[in-house]
Amino acid sequence: MKLKYFSHSAFQITTNSGIKILIDPFLTGNPTAPVKADEVTADYIILTHGHGDHLGDSFTIAKKCDSTFICVNELANYCAKEGFKAHNMHIGGGYNFDFGRVKFTIAHHGSMTPDNYYAGEPAGVVLSIDGKNLYHTGDTGLFYDMKLIGEMTPLDYMLVPIGDNFTMGITDAVKAVELANPKTAIPMHYNTFPVIEADPYEFKSKVEALGKKSIVLNYGEEIEL
Repeated sequence: MKLKYFSHSAFQITTNSGIKILIDPFLTGNPTAPVKADEVTADYIILTHGHGDHLGDSFTIAKKCDSTFICVNELANYCAKEGFKAHNMHIGGGYNFDFGRVKFTIAHHGSMTPDNYYAGEPAGVVLSIDGKNLYHTGDTGLFYDMKLIGEMTPLDYMLVPIGDNFTMGITDAVKAVELANPKTAIPMHYNTFPVIEADPYEFKSKVEALGKKSIVLNYGEEIEL
């Protein structure tokens, strides 16, 4: 499968069968986004929480593509209330979709939509697709159960926020990688705004000092997993 980075926490996964999955597609109003919302398609949209910089362009894309939302119960209900297809899940629960398995994890953050709708618990998500396991942590601080997440599902890739202030900074993110023990760590949620400026290559260097692999993706870059 392929993984494309749209900056901030927004990613696109394209499975070997051609199914497209978007995660947290914040494009409009994102000064680092390499594409516009009308240039992106999705069969499924996974949301880690309801903040505007993660909900982003979800509704615009879903309306165009008839996408199905996958998110925690309250946020899924919010999407359904707006007229979209949604699959309700919650923390610790997993489900087998036509593209692979999705399981939500805890994340230490908040979750409320831009119009002040309570969006349930914030989440991370572990995806098992085409023989690879990928962990998108969502917005979160460091927590020790990341070790358990990696033990329960051996991780090939971990997408980790490094921007500090709202999430982990580089030091905590490196510790998160040490705990979860993925084969490859990819930094996210940095440099979108001045308050979350961070050097992804500092993160990469410190992860590599642990004997692990790290990839810094350029905005718009797509790689084979």
